[in-house]
Amino acid sequence: MNRIILAFKAFFALLFTGTLPADVISSLGLILKSDIPKPPPPKPEIKPEDGALQLLGILQRDARILDFFMEDISPYSDDQVGAAARDIHANTREILARHFSPVPVIDAVEGTSVKANGDPVTTKFIGNVPASGKPSGGILRHKGWRAATASLPKLNNRQDLAVLAPAEIEVE
Repeated sequence: MNRIILAFKAFFALLFTGTLPADVISSLGLILKSDIPKPPPPKPEIKPEDGALQLLGILQRDARILDFFMEDISPYSDDQVGAAARDIHANTREILARHFSPVPVIDAVEGTSVKANGDPVTTKFIGNVPASGKPSGGILRHKGWRAATASLPKLNNRQDLAVLAPAEIEVE
């Protein structure tokens, strides 16, 4: 008999108010939405492009590389461009050495005869390459580069990595 009374009470409460009374909710063993704990916020998703944006942001912050490449340099003299390029070169070189420690793929003097290491990923043949078979060596034209390390700072905060450099406003 108790279930019939509970059913009528629930029916008419929903019909006239659109909600169930607290005593009906507790009798049915239901929980209120406010009693449900909120799930923790999702962990930030780190995407492959985040590392590229992070590196570009570091290059801008420490070497001002975007400022250099995005500016029209045609009105400047070669001496002015050369002076700016020297600073950017030194700062960029330091950033690359700090975060990637680049080393040559083949550590030999360019222009000398070398043997290929047999790994097609690390060696590219150029010039008069035979159609069949791979040559065993040739003249080194570029030693290639390999990253000995890759150590960008951890991405733990959710800053907007697409903002490579914030706008700067001087207050007078």
